[in-house]
Amino acid sequence: MFLQTRGCQAVKFHFLSMEAATKTPASLSLPWKTRILLWVLSAVTEAARRKDGTVNRRLIKFFDYRSPPTSKPRNGVKTYDVVVDPARKLWFRVFLPIQHAVEDLPVIVFFHGGGFVFLSPDMKFYDDVCRRFARKLPAIIVSVDYRLAPEHPYPAQHDDCFDVLKFLDDDQENGSKSLPENVNISRCFLVGDSAGGNLAHHVAQRACEFNFHRLKVIGVVAIQPFFGGMERTDSEIELEGTPLVSLKRTDWYWKSFMPAGEGYDRGHPIINVSGPKAVDISNMDIPATMVVVGGFDALKDWQRRYYEWVKNSGKEIASAFGSSKMMRHPTP
Repeated sequence: MFLQTRGCQAVKFHFLSMEAATKTPASLSLPWKTRILLWVLSAVTEAARRKDGTVNRRLIKFFDYRSPPTSKPRNGVKTYDVVVDPARKLWFRVFLPIQHAVEDLPVIVFFHGGGFVFLSPDMKFYDDVCRRFARKLPAIIVSVDYRLAPEHPYPAQHDDCFDVLKFLDDDQENGSKSLPENVNISRCFLVGDSAGGNLAHHVAQRACEFNFHRLKVIGVVAIQPFFGGMERTDSEIELEGTPLVSLKRTDWYWKSFMPAGEGYDRGHPIINVSGPKAVDISNMDIPATMVVVGGFDALKDWQRRYYEWVKNSGKEIASAFGSSKMMRHPTP
C-alpha cells in the first residue's frame, strides 16, 4: 500500500501486513522476521527496565544491532553522520540516493519511535527503512538521534528535533553544506513513527511560529503516532496484549517521559494533543498532514481523535486506516 501527502508526490510509504479486521490480537498473523523482531524488542526492552524507573543502557547496547555509516554506496544509497551538538550528543544520519545526484530533492526529517525511551537512527531496521525511502522516493533523508527518557525527560526530545531544523536552516544559509548541494530544504517533510509521530506533529507546530531563512515544512506524516490521555479508550482495553503496546508498558513510557511537577500528567497537550488543553492550531499554518492508523494498534482511538481534531481545526489532513499494527522495516 502506497501513501501520499499533497504536495509530496515523491513521498510514498509502503506498509505490510493488513490483516482482516475481524481477527483478535491473539490470532494476529505476522511474517516470521517481524515476529522475531517483536520478540527481541519486547524481551530486551522489558529486561532493561529497572524497578527504580531507570533503564539499563548497557544491556540495550549488548543486544543492539547497529549499522555504521557507509561512505561507499550500498543499494544505491550512501550515508554519513553529522554532529549538531556534542554536549547533547545530538546528531543525525544523512541518506543520499546517488542515482539522483543532479536532481532537486526534498528533505525528509525522520524521527524514530521507541516510546521516547528506546531505539536510535543507526539501529539496523531504521537504517534499512530510511535507506529504502531515500532510494525509492527519491529524497534526502535526515534521521535524527534525539536524547532519550528517563535520563532526559520532556522537553529534551522535542527541543532536540526542532534544533535539528534550525541547524539545517542555518547550515544552508551560511553555506556550511552538511547536506548535499542538490537538497531543497524549502521542500521539507517531517515523518515519524510512534513517538516519532508525536514529535513530527509538535515540531511542525513549533516550526509555524519560527522564522526560518530557507527551510519550510510543507508536509507531516505521523505513522501510528504515540498519543494518549488520562482515560482508557475502547481500543486500549480491547487490544490489550498486542505486541509491544500494553497498558502497563504505555503507562511506564509516559511516566518516564514526563518530568515531575504540577501539570505534567497525561492531560498535557504534548500527550493528549486533542484534549481539553489542546493548543489552538486554527490560526496556524499547519502543513498538510497524513496520519497512519493501524487496526491492531491499541492507541488507534487516540490517533483517530488526532485526525478529527486537525480536520475540525480547518487543516488539511489525510488518513490511512489499516487493520494491522506493524509498519514494515524492509531490507534494502
